[in-house]
Amino acid sequence: MTEQTETAGTSGAASAETASFTETVLATKGLTIAFGGHKAVQDVDLEVKEKSFTSIIGPNGAGKTTLFNLLSGQLKPSFGSIYFKGQDVTRMAPYERTRLGMGRSFQITNVFPNLSVLENVRLAVQSRAGVRYNFFSSLHRYRKLEEEALGLLELVRLGGKAGALAVQLAHGEKRKLEIAMLLALRAELLLLDEPTAGISVEEVPQILEVIRALKQEGSRTIILIEHKMEMVLDLSDSIAVLFNGSLLASGPPADIMNNETVQAAYLGGLYDDAAAVGIG
Repeated sequence: MTEQTETAGTSGAASAETASFTETVLATKGLTIAFGGHKAVQDVDLEVKEKSFTSIIGPNGAGKTTLFNLLSGQLKPSFGSIYFKGQDVTRMAPYERTRLGMGRSFQITNVFPNLSVLENVRLAVQSRAGVRYNFFSSLHRYRKLEEEALGLLELVRLGGKAGALAVQLAHGEKRKLEIAMLLALRAELLLLDEPTAGISVEEVPQILEVIRALKQEGSRTIILIEHKMEMVLDLSDSIAVLFNGSLLASGPPADIMNNETVQAAYLGGLYDDAAAVGIG
């Protein structure tokens, strides 16, 4: 059973004085998926407020990525429902959810390696806008799309790499490119699946800087899966803890890190990370 220290998405340590969230943008009710006899996600009730930053944490095998696969439509639940801005999207395909404003990044970068950085983002912009460039296309409209793509590259700190081939980017830079392509779809809800996975220690601050900039911009709701607790505690308004497929607890970071059930489940590991950055 979930310990609801405070509704997921409400103001926490990262922005206790400034954040104010009223509208629910994403909710799940009794969300469950079983593979054979194993319930990878079990009876999860999650509520995320508009323009909040929620992190989902848990040990390997807790069901975090499976939950993201359910939210984004890669998997269909065995039971339960998913609501986006009040609309039932449980049986919608991924592309239908994208059109509604749900965007998801992946642990494995998903870019076109032999196109330039700018071309990758411009194609994403064109896809969203429904524009096919040809000889008869409006040059003015094409330039507007390219300006938008360049603006997104600046936002993710890749403006200086616009002309480089994607294959030439470091892994962390590819992560930033993937985020820019996600932003090109104008998603209102960003599902970021371990954006620091597989990148070097030196690149982590760059990814953190980009995600912090997105949070500070304040125009999107962000849900993050991440193992790096210092990053989670720095960014989150709310934390949801998954354990063996169930939602163990959810609420502001300080409450989660002082939650005895969470501490017991993690045998002190998360609490030690929190203490290292001054929480708990």
